[in-house]
Amino acid sequence: MDVVIMSLQVIAAFSFLVAIHELGHLIFAKIFKMRVERYSIGFPPRLFGIKKGETDYCLGTIPLGGYVKISGMIDESLDNQHLQDEPKSWEFRSKPAWQRLIVMFGGIVFNVIIGVAIFIGVALFTGGSTHYPASEIKKYGIYAGSVAQKVGLQTGDKILKINGKDYQWFSDILDFEELLKDGSYFTIQRQNKILDVAIPIDLVDMLADTQYSKEIFLEPLRPFEIGQIVKGSGAAEADLKRGDKIIAVNSIPVYSIQEFNTIKLNYKNQNIPMSVIRNTDTLQVNVKISQEGTVGFQAISLLKTEREEYSVLESLQVGTKRAFSMIWLQAIAVEKIAKGNISIQKTISSPIGIARMFGTSWNWIRFWIICGTLSMVLAFMNFLPIPALDGGHILFLVYEIIIGKSAPQRFILIAQQIGMVLLLSLMVFAIGNDIIKIFL
Repeated sequence: MDVVIMSLQVIAAFSFLVAIHELGHLIFAKIFKMRVERYSIGFPPRLFGIKKGETDYCLGTIPLGGYVKISGMIDESLDNQHLQDEPKSWEFRSKPAWQRLIVMFGGIVFNVIIGVAIFIGVALFTGGSTHYPASEIKKYGIYAGSVAQKVGLQTGDKILKINGKDYQWFSDILDFEELLKDGSYFTIQRQNKILDVAIPIDLVDMLADTQYSKEIFLEPLRPFEIGQIVKGSGAAEADLKRGDKIIAVNSIPVYSIQEFNTIKLNYKNQNIPMSVIRNTDTLQVNVKISQEGTVGFQAISLLKTEREEYSVLESLQVGTKRAFSMIWLQAIAVEKIAKGNISIQKTISSPIGIARMFGTSWNWIRFWIICGTLSMVLAFMNFLPIPALDGGHILFLVYEIIIGKSAPQRFILIAQQIGMVLLLSLMVFAIGNDIIKIFL
């Protein structure tokens, strides 16, 4: 059932975003009186559809893609039969270069518009965001996962600045725009020392490593107190009370729920002495930890949060900023890959990997945030000057506008063929890579 839910989400997301992208091409093609033969969501064979005018609007059997077939255009189908005839007035190739350029930009523009709209919609729907303020992080410190420890951070470190700048919320610490900058670093307080911890250029590779991909990188240390107690549990038998604060387990100091959860797993099915503060008194109690590593109480975090409310205008600003930050991150990532700082093997994802991002439950906010992100990523990727993508067509059209004549149609066709081989090879590689990650 989990696989079904993930699959339905990724199919729904890609079908929606591809439909929007291809609609951009279709609308501008029709504005400029180009004949659109087919608008397909999904790839052939054709499942069903309706023909209106000269256009067949249909669904294909193979999901996760789609296309618009415009007469007289060398596209993904690599159909070149029309090149043997004289251009017809309704064909793509017979229109002025500036019109063809707008048609090719149509899909990118529509993906940007829908991406921005989704992020604005999420901001409006949620009405704001709940954050851990910097003051709480500087007071209690952070919990460092395995990758953070490899970077040089330790649990309990108090992050004071990132890249020499103050921050407002804990989420600012995890901002990849800051983390991916050359020479990025954290300024921390460790006990009584102020230190700089460099962020390695291969941080993304480290986070994407299968060994660590499911672990937490950083999170705030959460001091806690005991809440509701389960009847018959070790906590109940030890007479622990709501509001008690555990400060040590078997003489090991405990400052947060993360540390407590880690330590108690070392004492499964044992009675362990714990130091507990109750009101102003410090008590020593023996607590039975179950065979599963549970004690039997609900932990209540004492870490304070602050709510940032958005007005309608602020939602517009926040949503737009979040959307375009996705494009900026993609640009940084491509630069890092080109420099060899990021491994394409560890960062590329196929629909299999993207499906895992959606998770095994249907959460509408998460679904739309991922859709918004994918829409901006599709816009960016399609802008890259790679034959078989919109950016490849745009490159040839810009050349035509500057030089005054088009590149040879034979050359464009060969470039498209090479581009298709590269893209298909990359997709096969990504799918294989994601399958390997599942079993590692």
